[in-house]
Amino acid sequence: MNGGMVIKRNANQRYATNGVTALIMREIARRASLPPVQEFIVRQDCGCGSTIGPLISTATGIRAIDMGCPQLSMHSIRETMGTCDLTSGLKLFKSFFQYFREVDESIDQ
Repeated sequence: MNGGMVIKRNANQRYATNGVTALIMREIARRASLPPVQEFIVRQDCGCGSTIGPLISTATGIRAIDMGCPQLSMHSIRETMGTCDLTSGLKLFKSFFQYFREVDESIDQ
């Protein structure tokens, strides 16, 4: 915690993150001089929850990513996160609107 935003990945595609969307967010963070984006990877042989991201991405064709602030005890009465991560997340999401177009154009084939 307090180390920056986290991208969630799963080899079984339970999350919307893919190589392109992860690259875009990492590059935006780099250009904005923010902490490097962390990765949370669920092992392929372990069950995990899912998000609506893959469903929305498939149905609409919109590129999507599952990311957020790292936290302990999600959905519990004592859910905890670092205050620095909130600030880092806000800066990253603001930077998305500033840098997305040029990052996206730099990887467009």
